[in-house]
Amino acid sequence: MARTVLDRSDVVLALAGVFRKRGFEGGSLSVIQQETGVGRGSLYHFFPEGKTDMARAVLEEVSNWFEEKVFEPLRTATDPREAIADMTREVSEYFLSRERVCLFAAMTLGEEQETFAPSVKAYFTDWVEALASVLRSAGLSSEEAADRALDAVAVIQGGLILARAYGDDATFLGVVDRTEKHLLASIS
Repeated sequence: MARTVLDRSDVVLALAGVFRKRGFEGGSLSVIQQETGVGRGSLYHFFPEGKTDMARAVLEEVSNWFEEKVFEPLRTATDPREAIADMTREVSEYFLSRERVCLFAAMTLGEEQETFAPSVKAYFTDWVEALASVLRSAGLSSEEAADRALDAVAVIQGGLILARAYGDDATFLGVVDRTEKHLLASIS
């Protein structure tokens, strides 16, 4: 039975769970309705362009969260060591509370990949650049900071995949912990 939805943010949160669980391709409109409890009329009221519009809204919400909790704090950090520790803590908490799934990475799979390519690229670029900026502020050269930032984000994303495959949060936490130590050792 469809429930009454008070605002769009409630629907976006519910949609994120569906896309996290099923990906974009696996989330048909009937599955979305069933798993969110939101009726077709409400979905189209909030997302007139359909499922693609829904996915864009979810990616925007995730992007805004990362901008506030991860990217901006890295860009404006006065203490690089603290900023890196905060980043790894926020990232760990975020991904573990969301079933070890990066929605941006999930959107690179399937036939709709090109639809979301600009958003996906912007998310990863923002993360790498924000992390590189804090590493530069700690004294690393631009090239070394960019390389280390890219490697760190890639390792964290790979850790998500392995943790999901193993069904084990400890795998992800270990990867993130080692990534943090590696980054901090580079600025000692």
